[in-house]
Order: sequence, then C-alpha cells, then structure tokens
Amino acid sequence: MTKGVLHIVLVSAAIMLGMKNVSGQQRVQFTQYMFNGLVINPAYAGADEALSLTFVHRRQWAGLDHAPATQTLSAHSLFRNKQSGVGLTVVNDKIGVHKDLSLMGNYAYHIPVSTVSTISFGISAGFRNRRSDYSSLLSSVDQHDPKISALPIALTSFNAGTGVYFRNPKMQIGFSAPSLIPDKMQINDSVSVRLSKSTYLLFGKYIIRATEEVTLEPGMLFKMLQDAPLSYDINMNVIYRRILTMGLSYRTEESIDMILKAQLTEQLQLGYSYDHPIGVLNKFDVSSHEFVIQYLFKFSDKNTVSPR
Repeated sequence: MTKGVLHIVLVSAAIMLGMKNVSGQQRVQFTQYMFNGLVINPAYAGADEALSLTFVHRRQWAGLDHAPATQTLSAHSLFRNKQSGVGLTVVNDKIGVHKDLSLMGNYAYHIPVSTVSTISFGISAGFRNRRSDYSSLLSSVDQHDPKISALPIALTSFNAGTGVYFRNPKMQIGFSAPSLIPDKMQINDSVSVRLSKSTYLLFGKYIIRATEEVTLEPGMLFKMLQDAPLSYDINMNVIYRRILTMGLSYRTEESIDMILKAQLTEQLQLGYSYDHPIGVLNKFDVSSHEFVIQYLFKFSDKNTVSPR
C-alpha cells in the first residue's frame, strides 16, 4: 500500500469514527429519554427514591447496513439519608466497524427546597473506549501490508460531566453537561481529528392532571453542541390511569417518534418507540426502534406483608 493510499485510509477511518458529529448526533440519542433521566443528567441519580434498573436497546436507521446499535444499562439508588444518590451507566454503541464502550459513575446531592420540591446537583466521571476494525474495510492483499499494523485502532479517554435538576409533582427541569472533556485523535504529525465536543442538554416537562384517569406530560429536550446548530426534541405523552403511556415526539428535521409504555406491575415497566424519518432521511428506509425495560425496587405499604 502506498503512503498516499494509507493516508487516505487513516483520514477516512477517523472521519467514520466521528461520523455521528457529521450527522448532528454527538452523543448517543434516545427517544425515551424522559423515562431514563440518568443517561442525560447525573443529578438524576437517586431521584426515583429506590434502586432503579433500566436497560435500553436501540436500533437506529434499521434499514441500512452497519447502522448504529446501542445498548445501555443504568442503575441508581438513594442512600438512607435521602440526600445522596449514586448511579452507574454503561453504554455500548456500535456503528459499522466502530465500537464505543463507556462506563460512568454518577453522584447527586438532593436538597429539599419546600415540602414538595427538590433541587439536585450531580457529577459524573468515567472512561470511554473506542475500537475500530479498519482491516475489515481493506482487501485481503492490503491486510498483509505491514503498515496496516500502524493504524490507530483503539483510544481510551477520561470523561466527566455535571448537572442540576429540579423537580416537584407538577414540573421537572434539568440542565446538564454530560460530556465536558473533548476527545482528539492524532492521525500523524500534522493531522488530528476531534472525535467529540462539549455537549449541553436542557430538559423539561410539565405534568397536567386532565381528569382523574388521564394525565398529560408535555416535554422538551434541547441539545447544544459546540460549533453545531441547536437541535431539540418536543414531546407530548398521554398517561391513562398511570398504567398506559402513549406519546408523540418531533426531533429536529430528523424524525417523528411514537412512544408506547406499559406499567405491567408496580415495579416493572416496558417501553417501545418507533422513529419515522422525515426530511432528507425520508428518502431512505431508515426507521429506528427502541426498547426499554425498567425495574424499580420499590413497594407500597399495601403490598407489604408483616413478618409477624
């Protein structure tokens, strides 16, 4: 392989590794973010006031080969003093030949500001590992070129974030910076590629009790990425008897999303969302699917059996 061809492969691979930036998707995005607050804000840790486990599987742009596939596992709980929450988030993201694994620890401190309102401050820290199988893009002849072994195929970096979160029975609002430390890969002495930039998220929702059986929850998520246009999700969920949730969302020039969530038991919830592409993506068969399983280790008094 000539030096010029090798340089093209290196640059192309780095661009592919950062291709989510090109599409406007800096971080892994979720349609059902409103049901899994820890993935967007470390200040949410412990907000469920019990041990909470959430698993998410997202298949994005399912009509394309090598499209993104993401699995997320998050767990968080409140300490006995009801002021400190801790959590852990694991995200496994794969797109094409690239794999991205992140592990983040979260801590939140909750301060009651009234009998029904709480403000929380959170921090997160952890590591992110990127691996790329560039050799799968090359011919069998090129794979035997000794220069291929010099390809940068892995990068591990430190990441940190912070956030603030306010909640009461009628409103929730939070601002977070889940990715404060940008990543950069050095291709050679004169070429480097920035893989990630600082990200800022503003989330809010309002709870409206329409009737005794129906609750409305309008919400939004603004996503601010350094050197990129502002993007946002606008959402409306309708909750029937606190058992069935039906929702509709709009994501900036990208998709219209339908959400369905069922409270199967007091502890177990299942959710599904379907993203229908609009705009440029509408020319392709690139719908997205997302499944959520959440279990809350919390029981009401009426279900508690006395050992006596």
